Amino acid sequence: MSASVSVPPSSVGVWLIGARGSVATTVVAGCAAVTAGLHTPTGMVTESPLFAGAGLPPLSSLVFGGHDTVDCPLPKRAETLASGGVLPHDLPVAVAAELASADGEIRPGGPLPGDTRTPDELISSHAADIQDFVRRRGLTRAVVVNVASTEPAPTGEALPPSSLYAAAALRAGCPYVNFTPSTGLHHPSLASFTSSSGLPYAGRDGKTGQTLLRSVLGPMFAQRALTVRAWSGTNLLGGGDGAALADPAAAAAKNAGKERVLTDSLGATPEGETHIDDVPALGDWKTAWDHIAFDGFLGTRMVLQTTWQGCDSALAAPLVLDLARLLARAHEAGLSGPLAELGFYFKDPVGESPAALGEQYAALASFAERLRRHDRGGGPGPREETR
Repeated sequence: MSASVSVPPSSVGVWLIGARGSVATTVVAGCAAVTAGLHTPTGMVTESPLFAGAGLPPLSSLVFGGHDTVDCPLPKRAETLASGGVLPHDLPVAVAAELASADGEIRPGGPLPGDTRTPDELISSHAADIQDFVRRRGLTRAVVVNVASTEPAPTGEALPPSSLYAAAALRAGCPYVNFTPSTGLHHPSLASFTSSSGLPYAGRDGKTGQTLLRSVLGPMFAQRALTVRAWSGTNLLGGGDGAALADPAAAAAKNAGKERVLTDSLGATPEGETHIDDVPALGDWKTAWDHIAFDGFLGTRMVLQTTWQGCDSALAAPLVLDLARLLARAHEAGLSGPLAELGFYFKDPVGESPAALGEQYAALASFAERLRRHDRGGGPGPREETR
């Protein structure tokens, strides 16, 4: 992937929105580290036996680029993450060439303050950047993944930045993944464009920590016929996400997915709220507490409390790599429309998807088998829409 090495045949592009952020930097550095055999692919479901023979593009075939509105180079960003314990301390040097190569493919995002371009002009500009990337690097296809900071839900008809990027992905002929709770393709004005694009897409809001745990515990209470009276939570986090989620409107967009998981798995919305607090000193690390009040036999009142402490980028990066490979393979197989089978990865999945993690994993396993059948010549025809 370095600038001095030619791109191998059948390479697949991964175009990251928010390409100089913590998650994107960890994705690029992590892919290079695993490809070089420096680290194992911990957290990557696509590297497990579940996807053996499914025809996914190898990690070594992935080529990175993207859009961002900041100018901190990826090698410098990786050094900062290493100093904070997010990346191994020696990794930025070991994969410096790969980081520099990806950084050379990052283009200015927008709109920035004072930008006078119309929405259509912005979409065309972003799409042209992606198409130029595919053409210059000789890629067979590219997948666009939004890993930018959470934006507030739009209040008017204007397309927010996440929707401009999503529309650009479709205009460039690329599958799209929304790993954030931002609007993306969910904007009403993009509905007809999305349905007619003939492209697969997935999202939204990657499930990495507190909600992952809720998607396991919620079904447990329901299956054991235990009545949940209240479910309250608190999140402490720093970094770019912490700063973005300090905005109440952005936090509300984030919490909507968290609460939806509980409602869907419990069959009702319990009392209680989830709070998000920005603690800059935590950097890329986060702590999530849940307090669950429930009733047992004869109305006996009981409580379960959980604490989740993790590194957001290290939790998200393997999922982003999984999704990029899965969408690239789905595109190759001729699938289009919302990939509901990938609900395993999201708080608020597109399409019809169960809320319980076990059921989502079963759907993911069925999707893996579907891709294997296609590899054996028994799969979907061109542009078959997945449901």
